[in-house]
Amino acid sequence: MSIRIETIRECLEGVIPGLIATSDADGVPNMAYLSQVQYVDNDHVALTYQFFNTTRRNILVNPTARLMLTSPLTGAVYRLTLRYLRTETAGPLFEQMRAKLAGIASHTGMNGVFKLLGSDVYRILDIEQVPGPTLAPPLPPVNYLTALRRAAARVAACDHLQTLLDNALDSLGSEFGIRHVMLLMYDEAGQRLYTLASRGYPESGVGSEIPVGAGVIGICARERTAIRIGYMTSEYAYGRAVRANVAAAGLADALETAIPLPGLPEARSQLAVPVTAFERLIGVLYVESTADLHFGYDDEDALVAFAAQLGLAIHHHQHSAEAEDEGAGSEPGPGAPAGRPVTVRHITGCESVFLDDDYLIKGVAGAILWALVRDYAERGKTGFSNKELRVDPRIRLPGVSDNLEARLVLLQRRLDERAAGLALVKTGRGRFALQVERPLQLVAG
Repeated sequence: MSIRIETIRECLEGVIPGLIATSDADGVPNMAYLSQVQYVDNDHVALTYQFFNTTRRNILVNPTARLMLTSPLTGAVYRLTLRYLRTETAGPLFEQMRAKLAGIASHTGMNGVFKLLGSDVYRILDIEQVPGPTLAPPLPPVNYLTALRRAAARVAACDHLQTLLDNALDSLGSEFGIRHVMLLMYDEAGQRLYTLASRGYPESGVGSEIPVGAGVIGICARERTAIRIGYMTSEYAYGRAVRANVAAAGLADALETAIPLPGLPEARSQLAVPVTAFERLIGVLYVESTADLHFGYDDEDALVAFAAQLGLAIHHHQHSAEAEDEGAGSEPGPGAPAGRPVTVRHITGCESVFLDDDYLIKGVAGAILWALVRDYAERGKTGFSNKELRVDPRIRLPGVSDNLEARLVLLQRRLDERAAGLALVKTGRGRFALQVERPLQLVAG
């Protein structure tokens, strides 16, 4: 083929609907508009299967089709010769297309009408440009290779996890121009994701949670594939809509509801990419915008590549934090707490911790904090290490993928936001100190 499909992917976004031509066993032709064409790889595309209509009947008896696509940027028209291979009704490709179709249906007022039954995968046999006038393509908003190179360099220069998180999210703004972003970590034991860092929102939402399988973020985690939507759709919205679905499924008790999930109230473009390392899910990187079709295939490719390096960097820092090759580090001296006492209340079972009756944290991070304040109250201990936490029977870390260093960062950030006289301070590699500025009153529930 003289034209490669990856060079004309703007034609697949659905701004101008594609037109498919098929014929039945007797050669009688039929033409129909398509809701969506999905890039699979350089040799394959997938088309939506929504109705058992003439196109569907034709393709089952005569698998060759012609597809007409138009570039919304240049007006160039391309004719593709395709051969039907198979239909997928579950899995990453199906979920990618179902999410996009939900946005298209909402945008066109076809909610309840457009429903994806399957993703029809076709092999591309040929692509040719139809003769005719075209416009010069506009300049891209970002040089993605340069942005990726600079962002990758910032990630590689980080010396510990907290700096890595800050630099990673800051670089998405400075290099890619992305203003609203969240990084959520995967809690395998609880089958949920918790917000560890964010940018662009009035509240950080650190500690907020979402279940695997819910919305763009949850489906991205479940399928471990990028999920991108170009139009606002209530089906994949967050906030109250997701909470309502979770409650209806009987999962509300498994989620933290005291901390609102950050997010734009009317996100019209959403993109979630999995963060992985060595075939293990670490988390999800999520970006959004109030503009329609704000993120395209180039944004998706760049963020998938960036998330791959981010995953390896997180994996490295989580493991190196336990090496303790910096020794004991320098721990702050035990200053005398002063002022009004702060009540630290612990709820057994869910491991929730409250400061002065205000919710702070739960789960593993809650168990960690309760162990730290007990050691402080009973023995005056302020210096701790990741290694000793890992073997502490009071904390009961999950057997796999415990993300201990990430949980410590989560706890540190929640304490900093509450500013209630307790803080965690890093004192060396794999070591930290508990700073207590006000007297503590411990209450076990």
